[in-house]
Order: sequence, then structure tokens, then C-alpha cells
Amino acid sequence: MSLRAYAVAYLIFLYAPIFLLPLFAFNDSTIIAFPLSGFTTGWFTELTETPALHAAVKNSLFIAILTAIFSTLLGICAARAGAKYEFPAKRGILGLIMVPLVLPEIIVGVSLLVVVVNLLDWSLSSWTVIAAHVLICTPFSIAILNGAFQNMDASLEEAALDLGETPWSTFRLVTLPLVMPGIISSLLISFTISLDEFIIAFFLTGAEPTMPVYIWGLLRFPQKLPAVMALGTILVVASIIILTIAELMRRRGLKRAGLKDTGGFL
Repeated sequence: MSLRAYAVAYLIFLYAPIFLLPLFAFNDSTIIAFPLSGFTTGWFTELTETPALHAAVKNSLFIAILTAIFSTLLGICAARAGAKYEFPAKRGILGLIMVPLVLPEIIVGVSLLVVVVNLLDWSLSSWTVIAAHVLICTPFSIAILNGAFQNMDASLEEAALDLGETPWSTFRLVTLPLVMPGIISSLLISFTISLDEFIIAFFLTGAEPTMPVYIWGLLRFPQKLPAVMALGTILVVASIIILTIAELMRRRGLKRAGLKDTGGFL
């Protein structure tokens, strides 16, 4: 009973701030406080009339899409090598690849800023943000795809090779369809992480800010806070939908492999 009460209290503490977002997003007041003054959808309308926000959203989508693609491609290569082949220092190499998962993002952001500006002498742009997001998203992609490749029946590839297929055609026609749920899950998770990431983008963004950086800039103006709440509500709903689809694809992959689900993203 005490464990159940603890779990309920923990979930309330964790998700109560998120549930407050839509309340104030539909509140007809610029003051974020109770009691609510009335109902309005005007803050959402204001979002459609802000060109700077539209530019930030387009920039974030561009960065998130490319990050998801590059991270998943690198994840496929690493997960495939880790699941099928043996090579010297395999565990150490894979462990180093996963290090960004445990490093504080502010340390990663500052370090990359020093490397990009002082050592490489690059100008800050969307591409520097993409490179940094690929760095932090690739370990998540590997973690997802590693399970997909390990759960795949290797005898199917062997049968294709015995029937005359080349290694590349076997990978394209047999392996990829089998791990496709994991690939889609990796794409969606990487896209969500990149879209919501703030700290690294704050350090590495140039003249075109991402959406989280733009939201941070709005916090300097108290009268803009309800619009921030409205935008936050949209982001929360979009993130939940994307993560739900990713989890469904993960479970579909496990079901196809005939394995029992022992837990996932949701």
C-alpha cells in the first residue's frame, strides 16, 4: 500500500506541471496564477500571427529531421556491427559511443562550442546544431536498434545468402524489413529529442534560433507567457503522439520477432 501511495505521489509531482500548461494556455489573462479569469483560444491564434516563431519552428523541424536521419543511419551501422561481428575492443568502443547519454548537456554544449569556434573556426549555424544533436541522439538510436538486430533470426539472412543473394541485397531485402519497426522508432525518438533540446542549441545556434531557444527568449516578456504556455501545450501533445507511435513500432518489432515485451518507452 505504501509503495502504491509513493508511486501515485511521484506521478503527481512529475506530471502536475505539465497538466497546468493547457489550463493557463486557455486562460484569458496574461497573469499566470489562480483563479482563472476565463476561457480563450486567443493565445493559440497569436502563435499563428508571429513570423519569428514560424521561422524558429521551420528551423527546428529542419534540424530535427536531419538529426533523426543521420543518427539512425549511424545507429544502424553501429548496432549492426555490435550485434553481428566480433572485433578488438568491441565493448570499449560501444561503451565510448554511449558516453553522451551520461554526460551533462551543458558540459557537452560548452565543449562543442570551444571546438567549433576556437579549433575548427566554423561559424555557428543550424549545421553546428545538427552535428551536436547527432552526437547526443546516436546513442539512443543505437540502444533502440541494438535490440532490433539482436532479436532478428540470423538464419533468415543465411538462407538468403544460400539462395544466391549478395550480402547487400540480403541486407536490403531481408534485414532491413525485419528491423524496420526499430528504425522507425529510432527516427521518431531522435526527432523528438532534437526538437525539444535546448541547452546545446542555446550554445551552438547562430542567427537562426531553434524553437526552444526562441521560447527562452520570450520568457523575458511577462505578457508573452500565456503564448509560451500555448506553444508548450502543442509541443507536449506532439511529443506524446510521437513517443506513442515509437512505442507501438517497438512493440510491433518484438511481436514480429516472437519475443515478450519486458518494458519500453511508455
